[in-house]
Amino acid sequence: MAFGIHRNQLKAWKAAIDRGEIAFLTHFWLDDRFPGAKSVTKVGCKDLEKLAAWGARYQLKKEWIHVRKDGYSHFDLLGRKQREILQKEGRLAEVKKFLK
Repeated sequence: MAFGIHRNQLKAWKAAIDRGEIAFLTHFWLDDRFPGAKSVTKVGCKDLEKLAAWGARYQLKKEWIHVRKDGYSHFDLLGRKQREILQKEGRLAEVKKFLK
C-alpha cells in the first residue's frame, strides 16, 4: 500500500521518465512481503538500456527492472540499498523524510 505521495509528485516523476531522464519517486509503502520496509524508491526511465546502465553502477541487475507496458518501468529500492543509493545520488531530503 502506497501513501504519503501527492498527485503532482507522481505527475512530475512520469514527466521526467517521458523526457528520458532517470527519475526518482520515494513514498511510504507497506507490504507484508517486506515487513521491515516502510518506504520504497522507484527509479525509472523510458530508455531501459539507460536505466540498466544506471542500475549497474549500484550492482542492480537488469532483470530486476519492473518493465511496465505503460512505459513507466523502474527499479524498486528498499532498505539498505535504498538508503545507500539515495545518499550517493544526493537525495538527502528523501533519506531524512523516509528513512529515519
